[in-house]
Amino acid sequence: MFSKGNKSASRRPTPSIIGADCTFTGDIASEGEVQVDGSLDGDIRCLSLVIGEHGAVTGEITAETVSVLGMVTGQITAQTVALAKTARILGDITHDSLSVEVGAFVEGRFNRLPDPATVKEGTTQTEGQALLSAPAGAKTKAGKVEKDVDGEPSSAPKMVLMGS
Repeated sequence: MFSKGNKSASRRPTPSIIGADCTFTGDIASEGEVQVDGSLDGDIRCLSLVIGEHGAVTGEITAETVSVLGMVTGQITAQTVALAKTARILGDITHDSLSVEVGAFVEGRFNRLPDPATVKEGTTQTEGQALLSAPAGAKTKAGKVEKDVDGEPSSAPKMVLMGS
């Protein structure tokens, strides 16, 4: 009936929740899950983040997984990002895996996390990133210097689409 094993090692930590009636100012760091249903003005670093439909975050987000149903003003960096149709993002999203429902609003750029196996030593993170504006299945080659209409090198990162 009672086991002598350590059950705390197999249990997940209790999620940290900012309730709908709560406004929080400051940074949050957690090794587990954080759920924001209220308002947060600060940076979040956690394993998993869920921003509820009425939740709002102003600050930088760094997590393994991020699900957004509410509003984010700031940069999101995560392995997996899911944007619901009610999501409103004002900032860049750096990700490995991204899903966006029809109706989600994003004003910013989608950047892929660099693949550690292909990023050479001494390169910058932006050299290893590509913008996600290509159709699904298109092959891309980042880093090619392109010129603006006036013939000057463009300062914005470009993506070159290659045929299959």
